[in-house]
Amino acid sequence: MASTVNKAILIGHLGDEVKVHYFEGGNAIGRFPLATNESYTNKQTGEKVTTTDWHNIVVRNKLAEICEKYLSKGDKVYCEGRIKNRQWDGEDGTKRYTTEIHVTDMTFLSTKKETTPSNKVEPKPSATATRNSTENTVKEDDDLPF
Repeated sequence: MASTVNKAILIGHLGDEVKVHYFEGGNAIGRFPLATNESYTNKQTGEKVTTTDWHNIVVRNKLAEICEKYLSKGDKVYCEGRIKNRQWDGEDGTKRYTTEIHVTDMTFLSTKKETTPSNKVEPKPSATATRNSTENTVKEDDDLPF
């Protein structure tokens, strides 16, 4: 078999706000941590144990702008993308490494709450944001099938 696959699928909660950096020419890159949990029962003690893994999420261009606008800490999202490893030299001269998920498709499972003039909190409708990797376009779809 000659081909390979690099695909990551995560469903988790944002650990912080989306931080977007804009470049000349209109390009943008957004980053945020995503927490995924695993729960199990310890057979020796009978105690329920939950472990959390943190993932570095990277979104680009229009998808980064949409994430910045609609997502906030604690929101639940579905992310699909590629695993990328980076290395750089730290300020102290040591090599640093990180693993990131470069997201190509994302579905917002819960989004920021919008405050109305009467100070009543109403949830924003869920949105689906999909980036077609060949066209670099993003579409929003408020009509989810569930």
